[in-house]
Amino acid sequence: MFTKILIANRGEIACRVIDTARRMGIATVAVYSDADADARHRDLADQAVHIGPAPAADSYLRGDRIIAAALETGAQAIHPGYGFLSENPGFVQAVQDAGLAFIGPSAASIRAMGLKDAAKALMEAAGVPVVPGYHGENQDAAFLAEQAARIGYPVLIKARAGGGGKGMRRVADPADFAAALEGAQREGQSSFGDPAVLIEKYITTPRHIEVQVFGDSHGTIVHLYERDCSLQRRHQKVIEEAPAPDMPPEVRTAMTQAAVQAARAVDYRNAGTVEFIADGSGPLRADGFWFMEMNTRLQVEHPVTEAITGLDLVEWQLRVAAGEPLPLTQDRIALTGHAFEARIYAEDPARDFLPAPGPLLHVAFPEGARIDTGVRGGDRISPHYDPMIAKLTTHAATRQQALSALHRALGQTHIAGTATNLGFLQALCRDPDFAAGRMDTGLIGRKQEALTHVPDPDDAAFLFAALAALDLDSAAPQAGFRLWGPASLHVDLAHGKERIARDLHLLGPGHVAVGDSAFTAVALGADGTARARRNGRNLTARVARRGDAVSVLLDGRITDFARIDPLAVERVGGAGDGRIAAPMTGLVRAVPAMAGARVAPGDILVVIEAMKMEHSLRAAGAGTVHAIHCAVGDTVADGALLVELEPADA
Repeated sequence: MFTKILIANRGEIACRVIDTARRMGIATVAVYSDADADARHRDLADQAVHIGPAPAADSYLRGDRIIAAALETGAQAIHPGYGFLSENPGFVQAVQDAGLAFIGPSAASIRAMGLKDAAKALMEAAGVPVVPGYHGENQDAAFLAEQAARIGYPVLIKARAGGGGKGMRRVADPADFAAALEGAQREGQSSFGDPAVLIEKYITTPRHIEVQVFGDSHGTIVHLYERDCSLQRRHQKVIEEAPAPDMPPEVRTAMTQAAVQAARAVDYRNAGTVEFIADGSGPLRADGFWFMEMNTRLQVEHPVTEAITGLDLVEWQLRVAAGEPLPLTQDRIALTGHAFEARIYAEDPARDFLPAPGPLLHVAFPEGARIDTGVRGGDRISPHYDPMIAKLTTHAATRQQALSALHRALGQTHIAGTATNLGFLQALCRDPDFAAGRMDTGLIGRKQEALTHVPDPDDAAFLFAALAALDLDSAAPQAGFRLWGPASLHVDLAHGKERIARDLHLLGPGHVAVGDSAFTAVALGADGTARARRNGRNLTARVARRGDAVSVLLDGRITDFARIDPLAVERVGGAGDGRIAAPMTGLVRAVPAMAGARVAPGDILVVIEAMKMEHSLRAAGAGTVHAIHCAVGDTVADGALLVELEPADA
């Protein structure tokens, strides 16, 4: 077994690998960029080596620097985590050429499965069912459009070297094919260095079901059952579970056997995942699933498999990479209970899930759930990398119990300082179709408006925020309230881009009226616990304050406020008509707009890349481009003016 390994990654997966290595008595070396100089994974490791500036291309994708760091620190092996260089066969070969072990599959296996078109052909030859489509080398745009027409709309354009939903576009109308193709090719080039795509028939009611496989160097390949990853948004997984709900035994047997067959076709070693698309229009069938791709690495969602099998997949990876046989044979791998994993991201569901890089002023997770995270309170979510904050996993005897535990744990998670998807995840847990196991990859898209609805702030949340922001004690009238007549105080707090004004009326010690609500037994403890009673119901909240910012966690909902300085000059917010501003910090990838050109409603003006995803900014109405304030390659800040339009009716 190795005595020291280097982890060629960052964030939660780097921390995850460190945890297992430490338990096994293996020393760890972390690598970090300028943006991660104070990151959690750097602090957890036994050693840490700086490898470059913040952009991934200059740091976490610099295989030469990572290998040099491993050699300099005496590491014997490199664990790639997921993303970055984890599925780069050239990096694997370079690691081995340097005399180091790669904790993952061989370069040949990665190469065989890395290009989706070649992998589909290989699987078809191995007898694994594949989705109808075009997987060839001809990348001429007109030819690809002809292939899409032959396959029949709707179709899915996929970057052949892609993964994680990047470089993927669903096209229902032939008129949209050209623009979708260009976007997929751009993302494929920027994310994977390969603009080539394949075209597939889009299954209209698809379920995404994948099988965890493991192989060793002694010829043994096993499966660790399936995961259902059908809850997706823009082809990116949101909540995963294991096993798949309503999975008939005969379908599980057929699917897991197909996955093992796929792995055996490429002489697979170490951890891998074979992804299938299944027909979700009715009950799952043994003839109703098709090979999608194989991820030749450890998956983000591996904790749900660990939960239902009781196994440590990172430990298995280390043992297999060290030449040991798999710890268990297939007949000894049992499936117990049900597990869910929710991905907590710094993104704003109310703004169409725009990434929300920024400071994490407060981070608190509940007990009783597994938490995988690479951040702490006081850290920042960088615009250079994936915006994941944490993964929260629950496990119970039944699906209903595990889902209830997930909902409860999400409601007890308190993150302040930037927008998160916590409320959205809780809404998904409450969705009746998801709760019943009736789902496909389009569920979120169909229900997005309801799932992302944000109600107005509760009077109780405002009260608790006001007490914290202004250092008030409701039991002491002299602390901020008038001492004569009906004691009251006018409070202004900012909530997002809104300004909320309320009068707090002190009716007695601990008795306060706000708006239409009257509260008794109001108290705010030094530990951030706030309590009150309203209409016979006891309320308990968690309040976190950092400077002028106050965050309240009440009844599973986080509401953020900020104290407004009455002496400060009010800043005019928002841009006037025709002013197109950056909705987030990002990199300008394309500027289709041209000065002096006429535009119609919906025309794309600027394409910004943030958190490795493209976001198109469109004209809200007809007009003429008056000025352009950005160029391809520019890094722009949130709110930066990009384009000025002169409205047609001006």
